[in-house]
Amino acid sequence: MSEKLYYSIGEVSRMLGVNPSLLRYWETEFPTIRPHKNSKGTRYYTPDDIALLKHIYHLSRDCGYTLEGVKEQIRKQYSNDTSIQVTQTLLEAKQFLLELKAQL
Repeated sequence: MSEKLYYSIGEVSRMLGVNPSLLRYWETEFPTIRPHKNSKGTRYYTPDDIALLKHIYHLSRDCGYTLEGVKEQIRKQYSNDTSIQVTQTLLEAKQFLLELKAQL
């Protein structure tokens, strides 16, 4: 994968061989997946988002975990990772500021 800053949902779905609807569903189930969205709502994924999506795909398809099992594995792996928590907080703050800017 060439290192772009952002990948469209179509690009990511082709990388993983899944439908875009599955990526949108995983986004609702895993709060750490937070693709950037433009003013039209188009999703753009970072390489970190893609790495997490690949991990989720591997656990569910290759290892046979249920959705709850995948969530537990992800929780175990990332629960002590403060950088994930900091990133989540910063993304929420960014989203809030973008919404505030749009209202001005």
